[in-house]
Amino acid sequence: MKFFLIILVFISGMTSLALEMCASRLLAAYFGTSLFIWANLIGLILVYLTVGYFIGGRLADRYPSEQVLCTITAMAALSISILPFISQIILTWSITGLEQVSVSIFFSSLLGTILLFAVPVTLLGLVSPFAIRLVTKEVGRSGKTSGSLYAISTLGSILGAFLPVLWLIPTFGVRRTLLIFGVMLFAASLWGLKPRWRPAFSLVLVALVLPLGPLKNIPDLIYEQESLYNYIQVTQLPDGTRELILNEGQAIHSIYYPNPNTVLTGWYWDYFLAAPYFNAGFTPQKLHRVGIIGLAAGTIAHQFTRVYGPVSIDGVEIDPSIVDVGRRYFAMNEPNLHVHVQDGRTYLETTEAQYDVVAIDAFQQPYIPFQLTTREFFSTIRSHLSSTGVVALNTAHTTHDYRLVQAFVNTMSKIFPSVYVFDVPGTFNTEIMATVQPTTIRTFRQNLAQFTPSSIMGQVASEVSPVVTQGHSDGGMVFTDDRAPIEQITDQLLLSYIQQH
Repeated sequence: MKFFLIILVFISGMTSLALEMCASRLLAAYFGTSLFIWANLIGLILVYLTVGYFIGGRLADRYPSEQVLCTITAMAALSISILPFISQIILTWSITGLEQVSVSIFFSSLLGTILLFAVPVTLLGLVSPFAIRLVTKEVGRSGKTSGSLYAISTLGSILGAFLPVLWLIPTFGVRRTLLIFGVMLFAASLWGLKPRWRPAFSLVLVALVLPLGPLKNIPDLIYEQESLYNYIQVTQLPDGTRELILNEGQAIHSIYYPNPNTVLTGWYWDYFLAAPYFNAGFTPQKLHRVGIIGLAAGTIAHQFTRVYGPVSIDGVEIDPSIVDVGRRYFAMNEPNLHVHVQDGRTYLETTEAQYDVVAIDAFQQPYIPFQLTTREFFSTIRSHLSSTGVVALNTAHTTHDYRLVQAFVNTMSKIFPSVYVFDVPGTFNTEIMATVQPTTIRTFRQNLAQFTPSSIMGQVASEVSPVVTQGHSDGGMVFTDDRAPIEQITDQLLLSYIQQH
């Protein structure tokens, strides 16, 4: 009996941490990975474990039986196996709430998603005190017994932290990972169940282990994958246009047109092409090297190659699976594109390359990673720009709330002499550009005016020239490595938009 009990304690510890890893992934797909989300998730799981420890100790004193403990863990296994199906309903509800812009549904769905894990985590919290009660025969050895069991449970938790992240989730997906742990926990519980209960539990569990589709049914979906960083989806429209969607979001992170003559998108990607024209006397031949932080599936790289020729491009993308998708579905095979699978800031800290343009389009929806927003980061970029270099950043605003845009203007103004703001019509995107040399809007417009309206850059000029404005620091928030509340400001933007609608 003791051997099976040790196995049960180990698997229970492993499952509790695996649940937390899976929970973070489910929430990240819809609500991001802000400190607010992590605080809620970790805090509530600790609450559930605390409740489980308390109830487990009392229940073990009243019913010190292996059958009771294994019945509890079998129930936990079933509740874990039900999670993939319940979470699909609630996550779909959360998306509906966002689309309808309802405050009550938004917060209720967020809380509801976290509460999905209340029952299984609480039941798992019962295991350790219950197991200690079962194996403790002498008061004089209770310390050694409890310490050993907690060590076994913690060893399981360590494995539960790494196994889903490094193997199960990338290979099988979040929902099948939950089912795998549900089955493992149930198998570890069989030894203590009453014989007449085993078939009933088994039938319910087998009924749940069914093929699962995507978290959210998306029309025209042709590919999906769980990676170490993202839930990746590729859709294809009837005309062959492909779009990259990450983490069940509404935003499109890359787009590919089957017609090779189609270069411009009409969206914010086009704006990056105009960045070098702030410099007086600029010609395409003066563009020698481009850096892209947040390569995704290569839309920006494709556009620069088509407009400027085989200029050297360094594309930095942290997710290797997105790079593979870009090459497979988005024709990201330009010979002048050099892909670096790395964090954007780490890459800049270690490279000696100099760039004429650095484009930043990195989102872990809906947030920009904080390390790519600070004064120190832009100082690093400045050190990698040529004497006429330009940095361009994609960020966001709402109809009346430009706090995030202004914070970026304040931050970039500490490093660069001239900062410019482009609000992309019909979207919530704002593109911010800053130049190494003092420049003017007049020079920018004059440089772009040389192109005929029908040319590619002529069309870009018609997009960017009417909306460019000078950015001015207002003396407010400056993002630094010590303090960059990017997540809080983004959350406030989202709430502001919801309240306005």
